[in-house]
Amino acid sequence: MSQYQSSQMPQEKFLRISVNLLYQAFIDAGRTEAKALFRELAEGKRTALTNVIMEDGGKLRFDLSLTQEQFRGSLNFSTFKRGLTELLVRADKALNNSEKLTVFSGKEDRNQMIFGVLGTTVDGDQVNVLALGADSNSAGAVELRLMYLDHSQFDRSAVAGAPESEQPESGQA
Repeated sequence: MSQYQSSQMPQEKFLRISVNLLYQAFIDAGRTEAKALFRELAEGKRTALTNVIMEDGGKLRFDLSLTQEQFRGSLNFSTFKRGLTELLVRADKALNNSEKLTVFSGKEDRNQMIFGVLGTTVDGDQVNVLALGADSNSAGAVELRLMYLDHSQFDRSAVAGAPESEQPESGQA
């Protein structure tokens, strides 16, 4: 079952399920519940989100983790939610417009991937880029990984999607 996602489910469908689960956990959920989940993630915990019954009747558990080493500034719930919202909006738009998804995976391990849809936020001169990845190496479970990435590895077009009021001034990205 560990390769269920990568070998039997189209990447678009997997991303749609992931976006919906994250939306339910952080946007639809009450602030107290969402903030408690964020705290667990910020403490480095891998948290179970839900179990999903697949089309073949099998059950797949979705877990969530957060990698924040590349975050610049002080990470709090409001900042995290703003970046996550941007990521979810961009992913939803790409899926609804049937855009070709860019997905990065390891050469040796196709069960680990990062979706090329980014949530970019800018606070003053601090640019942060949030990405969604997944690891389906565990039997019966998929770990969704929200990861802050070093913004300097992206060209300005990746930052260009940040809301107009958050665009960095020339030379700051």
